[in-house]
Amino acid sequence: MKRNHTMMQFFEWHVDADGAHWKRLSERAPELKKKGIDSVWIPPVTKGSSPEDTGYGVYDLYDLGEFDQKGTVKTKYGSKEDLLEAMGVCTQNGVGVYVDLVMNHKAGADETERFQVIEVDPNNRTKDISKPFEIEGWTKFNFPGRGNTYSSFKWNHTHFNGTDYDASEDRTGIFRIASNEEGWDENVDDEFGNYDYLMFANIDYRKPEVREEMINWGKWMIDTLQCNGFRLDAIKHINHDFVKQFANEMIKKRGQDFYIVGEFWKPDLASCQKFLDTVDYQIDLFDVSLHYKLHEASLAGKAFDLTTIFNDTLVQTHPTHAVTFVDNHDSQPGEALESWIDDWFKPSAYALILLRQGGYPCVFYGDYYGIGGDNPIPSKQAAIDPLLAARYHHAYGDQIDYLDHPNTIGWVRCGVAEIPHSGCAVIIGNGENGEKRMCVGKERAGQTWYDITGNQEETLTIEEDGCANFTVKGGSVSVWVEQVQDQESDDQKQESEA
Repeated sequence: MKRNHTMMQFFEWHVDADGAHWKRLSERAPELKKKGIDSVWIPPVTKGSSPEDTGYGVYDLYDLGEFDQKGTVKTKYGSKEDLLEAMGVCTQNGVGVYVDLVMNHKAGADETERFQVIEVDPNNRTKDISKPFEIEGWTKFNFPGRGNTYSSFKWNHTHFNGTDYDASEDRTGIFRIASNEEGWDENVDDEFGNYDYLMFANIDYRKPEVREEMINWGKWMIDTLQCNGFRLDAIKHINHDFVKQFANEMIKKRGQDFYIVGEFWKPDLASCQKFLDTVDYQIDLFDVSLHYKLHEASLAGKAFDLTTIFNDTLVQTHPTHAVTFVDNHDSQPGEALESWIDDWFKPSAYALILLRQGGYPCVFYGDYYGIGGDNPIPSKQAAIDPLLAARYHHAYGDQIDYLDHPNTIGWVRCGVAEIPHSGCAVIIGNGENGEKRMCVGKERAGQTWYDITGNQEETLTIEEDGCANFTVKGGSVSVWVEQVQDQESDDQKQESEA
């Protein structure tokens, strides 16, 4: 019997720029595996525009912390040697690694070029607000520290269709490159009229040489790192047909098990469904709509109707193509898409993604290990660990929903014979103390169950009809599981069997 799969986003925005993050991954991978986390999404491994760059200001795709460029050999996260060592440790411990790829733009160019542009309205990129004029733009990438190692491709303004800075006037704006007669790529999201342009020098995927170079690079990454998958950044802004082509080529290169998840940051469910259709379901998407429902629930408290929590979410309509998450590096406080889920609701939110049948849940590093920076946020590991244990040992089998009360919802997982003592009853409340009669099976009559979260101290007994009145404290979650005489040794026995 295969155990449930769980991913961790192994970084947050303010991870120390000490060049030691890959070493942290090496140290923590064995422990994560024991907790039931069997894959990690790691931050961009490529050289950014500065030693502190998180990797999203991507400079050189072929520099994994190997060449002296942009004031550093290491990336923010460490050296190429440290990265390869961490990949090896993860593989030895049965932890898959998904590498974050930033393919929408390039930053930190080596030289400027002069070329014609047309300025556009930032709120409607289809509307020109200037005649063609010349700017001095940072668009020439020569990679002097790397030279032609791994690739001889050099980037210039003909490979981009937009930029945001005129060095000659020290002025920012959204400038469409006029020599690119096709204008913006139409095969992108239609927010702001056309959302091809996001930031820095915007890569134009209608150029055959650009497509060829980026596909070659993706294959090079697979060969170099022997990774298990990719997380694709900002795909809303990238030619959707190229995303499909890229995914197809990577899966062909590495095999059907090669996993790809895309960041299509849009809560509108229809747009997500349309994108999945476009890419032939070769990739999964993060369930942004569910994240915003969780955020809304955390702000509204008991005014939020919990029976609607999964309405219009990807996990409800496409459960096998949804990566469910509570928060991430963009939604954390102070970041671009801040929509941080309040502490009181966070354990309930994790129960909603970890203990149900649908979706591939992703635990956020910032929740598990805490957030750094000027306004640190403590770790919630003590609250998340029991939920991970419930997922690994108990959340199996058929699911019976009791999503029937605006302030108290629950569900039962019936368990499977192959995993002893599996099965659980989950109850979540956002108002007063709650109670729900749920049935876990007549064969469980007489069993003693306890709340693995510790939120409820008393135990309960399953009645003759296989049901019981499961309780929850207001504003919390309880996860009821069978009490075993020697729970710890039983867990260890299950782990060794797994």
